[in-house]
Amino acid sequence: MQRLTLAPRHDWQAAVEELGLLWHSDDDGPYWDESACYQFSLAQIETIEAATEALHQLYREAGERISRDERMLAACGIPAEYHGAVREGWRGNTPALDFGRFDLAWDGTGDPKLLEYNCDTPTSLLETAIIQWNWKEAVFPHADQFNSLHERLIERWQLIAHALPGRRVWFTHVGDTVHEDTMTTTYLRDLAQQAGLETRGLLIDQIGIDGDGRIVDQDDYLITALFKLYPWEWLAAEEFGTQILPHMKDTVWLEPLWKMMWSNKAVLAVLWEMFPGHPNLLPAAFDARAVGEDYVSKPVLAREGANIEVVSAGQVLASTGGGYDRGKLVYQQRYPLRDFGKGYPVLGSWIVGGEAAGLGIREDGLITSNRARFVPHIIVD
Repeated sequence: MQRLTLAPRHDWQAAVEELGLLWHSDDDGPYWDESACYQFSLAQIETIEAATEALHQLYREAGERISRDERMLAACGIPAEYHGAVREGWRGNTPALDFGRFDLAWDGTGDPKLLEYNCDTPTSLLETAIIQWNWKEAVFPHADQFNSLHERLIERWQLIAHALPGRRVWFTHVGDTVHEDTMTTTYLRDLAQQAGLETRGLLIDQIGIDGDGRIVDQDDYLITALFKLYPWEWLAAEEFGTQILPHMKDTVWLEPLWKMMWSNKAVLAVLWEMFPGHPNLLPAAFDARAVGEDYVSKPVLAREGANIEVVSAGQVLASTGGGYDRGKLVYQQRYPLRDFGKGYPVLGSWIVGGEAAGLGIREDGLITSNRARFVPHIIVD
């Protein structure tokens, strides 16, 4: 695993904008950073693939345990009124794209270690599947890349199409000024259309409830299947989230409600309790003393690196602010991230339907936040 310094393409901004990456830069500089790339051997990529698929299986087993335990459901930040629906959805094997991004700490040696799993509303999807592949074809046409994400997602849409009434699905997101949510949702919608589905789009605040309590779109059509780039924990905390519970079965939700068992940090402690010493896990617990003097504290429910502290021997090495609740924390043993020259890389290893599907890398400080840079990669043997 090496970091190579490169000269960006002279027209890179136009090249990535044409493919939909409109948020490639901000006032602090490029988010999409092709002034470098990471180079892996095939053996290293196979190590990442194996770790990714092993972790997915651990989450499946953790889901079984959590779904049977009211206390664990509560510890995962799931409101009590949602427990029954989560459990029913899990046991009923409700349709899912079953995709997500495992954030791994690894320097190319030893075993990749799980930092967290983004599986309800994972982003950096377009960057991973399309932008970096296009870059590779232009800059390193003879190299390879760990990247079958685009094809795997189309196959997954085709697999679940029969469970979507009328082979139709609505897509919703928040109207964001930088267009990241807009374009990520648009990309997933395009994949569904390539899979032969009929699609419709609307903003999250255009969704309503009809006289029978069912969810409808802005034209009062019953929404029979909905992909939402909007976190379940946000929805569950809103009045709307309570109103839809009696009619949850009237809509196929993508991703499904049971993803709430995985899309939180409490599950890290559950995993370590269930699989202590697993080579792809870091010790994690609800008590800092159980993981040692070097740890990272994370709120059970938080996003984009907010409200995190990195601690070593009682000293705070790094911290971030934010509006999430630090009253409920998980402590995870600190992994000694390696600075390859321009920051610490976190490997975003994607999985679709239980199979590893691609790799996206973000660089930042000791805490990977929404200010991180996306750096492409290649495979050279």
